[in-house]
Amino acid sequence: MSDEKTIRIDCDTDIVEARQYGRSLAGRMGFSSAEQALIATAISELARNIVEYAGHGEIVVDTIQYGVKQGIMVMARDQGPGIPDIKLAMQDGFSTSKGLGLGLPGTRRLMDRFDIVSAKGKGTVVTTIKWSKKPR
Repeated sequence: MSDEKTIRIDCDTDIVEARQYGRSLAGRMGFSSAEQALIATAISELARNIVEYAGHGEIVVDTIQYGVKQGIMVMARDQGPGIPDIKLAMQDGFSTSKGLGLGLPGTRRLMDRFDIVSAKGKGTVVTTIKWSKKPR
């Protein structure tokens, strides 16, 4: 049985729903409360970027298995304007809004795996994984 859930992201209420689901799933998987907080924070950052830059999109949260490793996968995807310069966007302190510029680079540090694909006018997909320290 899959734990996959897709949450449509249009506003702050949706961000809270995605964050709560990710934290709950991480808890059921045996992640520590500190790890649950990291996962929830990463989801918040990704979802906030969707609202701010694309207007709407979705967060997909699911379990992932790789050999004896188990983890939680969080994917953020939108059909927004895309990121013109991913390398620049991944630098601490860079922001096209009035924020601190910690969203994407911060999320990369919180998670064990971070992949981003973006094309101008076609949107962005960010896929992250946090591995559990407990084997399945």
